[in-house]
Amino acid sequence: MIAVFALATFMVGLTVTVHFFGLLAMMWILNRHGHRLRPHERWVGMGASILFMVLGLMAIHTIEIWLYACAYLAVGALGDFEAALYFSTTSFTTLGYGDIVLTRHWRLLGAIEGANGLLLFGWSTASLFGVIARLRALEHAWLER
Repeated sequence: MIAVFALATFMVGLTVTVHFFGLLAMMWILNRHGHRLRPHERWVGMGASILFMVLGLMAIHTIEIWLYACAYLAVGALGDFEAALYFSTTSFTTLGYGDIVLTRHWRLLGAIEGANGLLLFGWSTASLFGVIARLRALEHAWLER
């Protein structure tokens, strides 16, 4: 059980770090290129910014899911990469079909992945809403000029 907790702690730390730096990079890109938005082109820029955020968040979550899948393979919890990736995806998204299950020894890792994914999706949602709120504030500032 100590090995499971150690791996789970490592994986949570790793995925939170990936998420943090991924969001940081996306915010840096938006801040760096956000000044190019013009009032008469606001819908194009706003749409591109939101699309960039959504695709970036999908990329971050994909990396995190793949990291868990690699961990399942590394410890021998699942036999092949497709099964590991499928299980990781359903666990991370808290969908949990139950058609592929871990052994009793590793099942706690799957549950912790679900909790981790839930929190990271919440963080992503808050970040996306923050960007949309900021874009709306910029739109109102442009309209007041």
